[in-house]
Amino acid sequence: MEINKAGLDLVKYYEGCYLKAYKCPAGVVTIGYGHTGSDVKMGDEITYEQASRLLEMDMLEFELAVQKCVKVPVNKNQFSALVSLAFNIGAGALGASTLLRMLNSRDYEGAAQQFKRWNKARVNGKLTVLEGLVKRRKAEEDLFRRGMEEIKKPVSKACSCKNDSIKDKIASLKKRIDIIEKRLSKATLNI
Repeated sequence: MEINKAGLDLVKYYEGCYLKAYKCPAGVVTIGYGHTGSDVKMGDEITYEQASRLLEMDMLEFELAVQKCVKVPVNKNQFSALVSLAFNIGAGALGASTLLRMLNSRDYEGAAQQFKRWNKARVNGKLTVLEGLVKRRKAEEDLFRRGMEEIKKPVSKACSCKNDSIKDKIASLKKRIDIIEKRLSKATLNI
């Protein structure tokens, strides 16, 4: 499964696109659509196309992370909300969260309510509620809740409507990885 348009639009809206590296409110050096890492340094500049490629690679990373840790059926909106959350808080934080524990125990409602708890970041060393995170978590929760009634049906019914086999999913992921690798080999990111 991959992030849907609604999820990608949510990430783009709340991250914004910055073509020059900056420090986010938590003090992390960031570029493009929320891309962070050892490859980003203050003073770096990229193009819009590079920002889009970085986002595509970042989304693949977090899609795989969500697929790895979610053990119950989720719909595309739920999956996309989880990818957005993981991208923002980190895959490790999602993996250790009460939200994921509730979701994997099939408490979809409890999991949905957990989004709002992730509204803080360290600012000047102090855990602080950020209005932008409050709004983003609300948008992610709303996306997670879309179609939630369908997914809460018994497992046999929820799974029987899926036509994707494991082999199809693996083939799809390999195809996406090949596409990204080809794009990376054609364009060098100067960041």
